[in-house]
Amino acid sequence: MTSSKSFSTLFLLTLFCFTALAQQPPRQPTPNDTLVSPEVHADKRVTFRLYAPKASDVTVGGDWIPPGLSTVGKMIMDERGVWSITVGPLPADYYSYTITVDGVRTLDPKNAVIKQGTTTVDNMFFVPGSEADFQALKAVPHGEVRRVWYQSSTMNEQRRLHVYTPPGYDTSKAKYPVFYLLHGGGDEDSGWSTIGRAGFILDNLIAAKKAKPMIVVMPNGSLPRPNVVPGAPPNPAANAAFQERFASELLKDVVPFVEKTFRVQTGSANRALAGLSMGGGQTMRTVALHPDQFGYVGVWSAGVAVATTADFEQRSATFLKSADQVNKSIKLFEVTCGDKDTLAFAGSKNLDEILKKNNIKHEMQISGGGHTWINWRQYLNAFAQKLFR
Repeated sequence: MTSSKSFSTLFLLTLFCFTALAQQPPRQPTPNDTLVSPEVHADKRVTFRLYAPKASDVTVGGDWIPPGLSTVGKMIMDERGVWSITVGPLPADYYSYTITVDGVRTLDPKNAVIKQGTTTVDNMFFVPGSEADFQALKAVPHGEVRRVWYQSSTMNEQRRLHVYTPPGYDTSKAKYPVFYLLHGGGDEDSGWSTIGRAGFILDNLIAAKKAKPMIVVMPNGSLPRPNVVPGAPPNPAANAAFQERFASELLKDVVPFVEKTFRVQTGSANRALAGLSMGGGQTMRTVALHPDQFGYVGVWSAGVAVATTADFEQRSATFLKSADQVNKSIKLFEVTCGDKDTLAFAGSKNLDEILKKNNIKHEMQISGGGHTWINWRQYLNAFAQKLFR
């Protein structure tokens, strides 16, 4: 009897729900249903659109903007409630952007391609063309980007890596050299394989026989770091402690895990280390502490602030006084920065001078552009071709 009552109750509830749904007025279509954003035109102009009829101010900003500017201007709303703006033409490249609605930073709801980070999430789009050929998705053999978890004794927690394995890794028995590739502040271990296009760049280089097949390990360098008080002078001790903690994480946890888990060649001749911005600082500190661990080194858009020169030289004294040993261990040492990089150019030049003064063999390379992924993808493309030769 109880079962019969339960069935009757369920039947009535179901009937009520269907009746309520049938009485709902049909959903009215809106311009958002067919909206396209971003739209990359044949002439390389790009149109952004957002349906927001109740908004009063909408802007879009992205990394195609010259250094020193913050937005491309206001989007304009039409009679349908659709905001839009067309920018460009833009050079062929891969770009990130965000939309701001009435002062609130938001994503483009019509674009599912996103770049994650520790502080922000951005949308991305690609403008095809010969200048971007090196990073394009092509019909070539592709490697695999894996998300791998490991136990960090330094952090006492499970942490994640993105690891690129070259085409044919799973069907081969070969061992490969390893390139440890570090991201910058505000990003995490997915940065190099999303906005950084690392997997596609390596696929294209290997297919063209411009780079040796290699494993690329992209760790999460965003460890807890000291709070920075706005306007306060630099705190070299706190920054060095942060960088040294990463060096410990890399050499005590990440490298042993990679060498245990993947088929890799070991020793400094088979290891490269490079990073951008924050990752460039982590690279420099790691190499200063352990110059015998990596045969190829790239410090990108990073350096030593002039005000902290004495502190850097004191903390790196053993490294700087061991030029003969360092020059034997490190086959390639590059410092690279854009000439419009207001965040890092002076520090990069200062690092160049410090290394020169101490007879550490290296190359100082100056590109155009600023503190942007537009540069860093180019740096990766050039650097990877020189590794493990």
